[in-house]
Amino acid sequence: MRVEELKERYREMKDVIEKRLEEFDRLWKEGSEEEIFADFLFCLLTPQSRAKSCWRAVERLVEKGLLLNGGERDIEDVLKGVRFRKNKARYIVEARKLFTREGRLEIKKFISSFEDVKALREWLVGNVKGMGYKEASHFLRNIGLGKDMAILDRHILKNLKTFGVINDIPRSLGGKKYLEIEEKMREFSYEIGIPISHLDLLFWSRQTGEIFK
Repeated sequence: MRVEELKERYREMKDVIEKRLEEFDRLWKEGSEEEIFADFLFCLLTPQSRAKSCWRAVERLVEKGLLLNGGERDIEDVLKGVRFRKNKARYIVEARKLFTREGRLEIKKFISSFEDVKALREWLVGNVKGMGYKEASHFLRNIGLGKDMAILDRHILKNLKTFGVINDIPRSLGGKKYLEIEEKMREFSYEIGIPISHLDLLFWSRQTGEIFK
């Protein structure tokens, strides 16, 4: 696919993409602490696992009342279809403790205490076990705060290589490399006139045939 074809696809998909991004904005503005935390856990579960399997696992946590109160063993049993579920169950319990004050979940209040979204991302990467730049960027985009951030999963990296933004897909993606590729994607999005948050969903739909989370 050439850039002109990508732009044509964007024109076809733009309304759908904007509607999805509006839903992300609405989650932050109108969502409860539990709903924000559910999306946080979804992003925490995604490494090396399918997005839909991760979201179904989060829905089961909610249905069984384990989102706010479940222990590691109970959570692990629910994370069927998610890779490394034992470790991720531990990550969930530890993350919940980070955002709980006097027995109450306060993740929205905590996020709101940061004036700079990039500083917030750095905090998440540095303090939440199991969360790297991709997962933190994904979460912030999903609550309407990370619109200038790239979510460099395999779908996005494959497309960046296809369009010559990067020469090769890196075997590993440390912080420095992540930020370097993110900046290249940001520059590419500016050059072709497609906002980076739109470009992410456009690439994702190109690989999967749909726009999900």
